[in-house]
Amino acid sequence: MKILIVDDSKAMRMIVQRNLRQAGYGEATFVEACDGAEALEVAAAESPDLIVSDWNMPVKNGIDFLIELRATGDATQFGFVTSESTDEMRQQAIDAGADFFIVKPFTAETFQSVVGSAA
Repeated sequence: MKILIVDDSKAMRMIVQRNLRQAGYGEATFVEACDGAEALEVAAAESPDLIVSDWNMPVKNGIDFLIELRATGDATQFGFVTSESTDEMRQQAIDAGADFFIVKPFTAETFQSVVGSAA
Protein backbone atom coordinates (compact mmCIF):
# COMPACT_ATOMS: atom_id res chain seq x y z
CA MET A 1 0.00 0.00 0.00
CA LYS A 2 1.17 3.51 -0.82
CA ILE A 3 -0.02 6.52 1.20
CA LEU A 4 0.34 10.17 0.17
CA ILE A 5 0.46 12.65 3.07
CA VAL A 6 -0.15 16.29 2.13
CA ASP A 7 0.56 19.06 4.63
CA ASP A 8 2.56 22.28 4.55
CA SER A 9 4.12 21.33 7.90
CA LYS A 10 6.90 18.72 7.73
CA ALA A 11 6.35 18.00 11.43
CA MET A 12 2.66 17.30 10.87
CA ARG A 13 3.44 15.00 7.93
CA MET A 14 5.72 13.04 10.27
CA ILE A 15 3.04 12.90 13.00
CA VAL A 16 0.40 11.66 10.54
CA GLN A 17 2.81 9.03 9.22
CA ARG A 18 3.66 7.85 12.74
CA ASN A 19 -0.02 7.56 13.66
CA LEU A 20 -0.82 5.68 10.45
CA ARG A 21 2.03 3.23 11.15
CA GLN A 22 0.67 2.71 14.69
CA ALA A 23 -2.83 2.25 13.25
CA GLY A 24 -1.71 -0.78 11.27
CA TYR A 25 -0.19 0.74 8.15
CA GLY A 26 3.40 -0.04 9.15
CA GLU A 27 4.17 -1.85 5.91
CA ALA A 28 2.96 1.04 3.75
CA THR A 29 5.18 3.16 1.56
CA PHE A 30 4.75 6.85 2.35
CA VAL A 31 5.14 9.72 -0.09
CA GLU A 32 4.70 13.38 0.78
CA ALA A 33 3.69 16.72 -0.69
CA CYS A 34 3.76 20.18 0.90
CA ASP A 35 0.66 21.61 -0.83
CA GLY A 36 -2.17 20.68 -3.15
CA ALA A 37 -0.33 21.65 -6.32
CA GLU A 38 2.61 19.37 -5.52
CA ALA A 39 0.16 16.69 -4.36
CA LEU A 40 -1.54 16.59 -7.77
CA GLU A 41 1.84 15.87 -9.37
CA VAL A 42 2.80 13.27 -6.75
CA ALA A 43 -0.59 11.54 -6.99
CA ALA A 44 -0.27 11.29 -10.78
CA ALA A 45 3.29 9.95 -10.58
CA GLU A 46 2.93 7.62 -7.58
CA SER A 47 -0.69 6.33 -7.80
CA PRO A 48 -1.23 6.13 -4.02
CA ASP A 49 -3.90 3.89 -2.48
CA LEU A 50 -4.76 6.46 0.19
CA ILE A 51 -4.38 10.24 0.41
CA VAL A 52 -4.43 12.11 3.73
CA SER A 53 -4.46 15.88 3.29
CA ASP A 54 -4.53 19.03 5.36
CA TRP A 55 -7.20 21.56 4.41
CA ASN A 56 -5.37 24.89 4.81
CA MET A 57 -2.15 25.11 2.80
CA PRO A 58 -0.46 27.75 0.66
CA VAL A 59 -0.38 27.55 -3.16
CA LYS A 60 -3.34 25.13 -3.40
CA ASN A 61 -5.48 24.17 -0.42
CA GLY A 62 -6.77 20.68 0.30
CA ILE A 63 -10.33 21.13 -0.96
CA ASP A 64 -9.13 22.53 -4.29
CA PHE A 65 -6.68 19.64 -4.54
CA LEU A 66 -9.50 17.14 -3.94
CA ILE A 67 -11.81 18.81 -6.47
CA GLU A 68 -9.08 18.79 -9.14
CA LEU A 69 -8.10 15.21 -8.31
CA ARG A 70 -11.69 13.97 -8.64
CA ALA A 71 -12.09 15.95 -11.90
CA THR A 72 -9.38 13.73 -13.43
CA GLY A 73 -11.44 10.64 -12.57
CA ASP A 74 -9.14 9.65 -9.72
CA ALA A 75 -11.16 7.77 -7.07
CA THR A 76 -8.32 7.17 -4.58
CA GLN A 77 -9.51 6.96 -0.97
CA PHE A 78 -9.10 10.52 0.34
CA GLY A 79 -9.44 12.09 3.75
CA PHE A 80 -8.77 15.35 5.49
CA VAL A 81 -6.81 15.83 8.71
CA THR A 82 -7.34 19.41 9.78
CA SER A 83 -7.44 21.65 12.82
CA GLU A 84 -10.61 23.38 11.66
CA SER A 85 -14.00 21.76 11.43
CA THR A 86 -17.29 23.35 10.62
CA ASP A 87 -20.45 21.72 9.32
CA GLU A 88 -19.93 23.66 6.08
CA MET A 89 -16.37 22.32 5.69
CA ARG A 90 -17.51 18.75 6.32
CA GLN A 91 -20.32 19.09 3.78
CA GLN A 92 -17.98 20.66 1.24
CA ALA A 93 -15.54 17.76 1.74
CA ILE A 94 -18.29 15.15 1.30
CA ASP A 95 -19.65 16.93 -1.78
CA ALA A 96 -16.15 17.02 -3.30
CA GLY A 97 -15.67 13.28 -2.75
CA ALA A 98 -13.79 12.98 0.55
CA ASP A 99 -14.08 9.61 2.29
CA PHE A 100 -13.30 10.80 5.82
CA PHE A 101 -12.63 13.91 7.90
CA ILE A 102 -10.39 13.84 10.99
CA VAL A 103 -10.01 16.81 13.32
CA LYS A 104 -6.71 17.47 15.11
CA PRO A 105 -5.70 16.35 17.65
CA PHE A 106 -6.00 12.70 16.65
CA THR A 107 -4.66 9.31 17.70
CA ALA A 108 -3.69 6.10 15.95
CA GLU A 109 -7.07 4.75 17.06
CA THR A 110 -8.78 7.61 15.22
CA PHE A 111 -7.08 6.49 12.01
CA GLN A 112 -7.95 2.84 12.69
CA SER A 113 -11.66 3.56 13.06
CA VAL A 114 -12.09 6.30 10.45
CA VAL A 115 -9.81 5.11 7.64
CA GLY A 116 -10.74 1.48 8.05
CA SER A 117 -14.46 2.20 7.94
CA ALA A 118 -14.07 4.43 4.88
CA ALA A 119 -12.26 1.74 2.88
